Amino acid sequence: MLYVGVDLGGTKMAAGIIDDSGRILVRDTMPTGRERPFEVIAADMAKLILSVIQKGGYAIDDISGIGIGSPGAIDNTNGIVIFANNFGWHDVPLRSELQKYIDLPIYMENDATVAGLAESVYGAGKGVKNAITLTLGTGLGGGIIINGHIYSGSHHVGSELGHLIVEINGRQCTCGNRGCWEQYASATALITAGKEAVLKYPDSLILKFADGDPEKITAKTIEDAARAGDAVAVEVFDEYVYYLTMGIISIINAFDPEMIIIGGGVSGAGDFLLKPLTERVKEHIFYKELDFADIKLAELGNDAGIIGAAMLATDKYFI
Repeated sequence: MLYVGVDLGGTKMAAGIIDDSGRILVRDTMPTGRERPFEVIAADMAKLILSVIQKGGYAIDDISGIGIGSPGAIDNTNGIVIFANNFGWHDVPLRSELQKYIDLPIYMENDATVAGLAESVYGAGKGVKNAITLTLGTGLGGGIIINGHIYSGSHHVGSELGHLIVEINGRQCTCGNRGCWEQYASATALITAGKEAVLKYPDSLILKFADGDPEKITAKTIEDAARAGDAVAVEVFDEYVYYLTMGIISIINAFDPEMIIIGGGVSGAGDFLLKPLTERVKEHIFYKELDFADIKLAELGNDAGIIGAAMLATDKYFI
């Protein structure tokens, strides 16, 4: 059977046709234009879906269903985006709007959740029943898979792991609270820490590797400077790993998963991130006599969003 998966991002939306083995057979993208009314975005999404079906040489009747991974809190039962802060959406009836253009079953979930679903079935967590995926990017997304099913809680916000509080009265978060985990363990948080560090220590390799421009500092810039032994970069990266560790320990204590999967931009650091992170978790976990969750890097990259969204349309991963 064939399914369409749509990964809705703030900059672009991507769609692909997926078969039962999780392969992307054909794909296409389109700018999102998130500042536009949701009705216009939904119309463009429908065009993208129809375009990718046509591009693959298929007909509508060849497609069993459509899955959408969207930012925010998603009510799949009623097909509503409850809220998506970066779009300014509240109670948006995305499913019914799309079905004005396409008469197929449509399933919806949070974008980080569907990426986690894909990783747990076809990626790093293949064969694992209980896995939690963390995406370390602009924010910090979470995907929780329990007994092979998506867990999103009683009010559809159960996977908002980036909003765990790790510092009381800490940094201001876009959600309105202070001290949220994503303010300390996202790629954005790492970049912010690097920019603050070079204001105090302009001789740091962080600034040199950014061509002397603080606005060009990236997570990779800081990683490269730390690898080169720059003391400032090492301290910035070490503090980042510390906060990432603290959140992961809380997740392990709460869910006891078989695996923690790390994806997103910062995961590109590979073992330079994974080795100290695993050591820190092992050091601080409370049940040291047991094997704790394996921590692995995500394997599917940007494909995870499309694949996971399409998997929703099989209707077998919801609790």
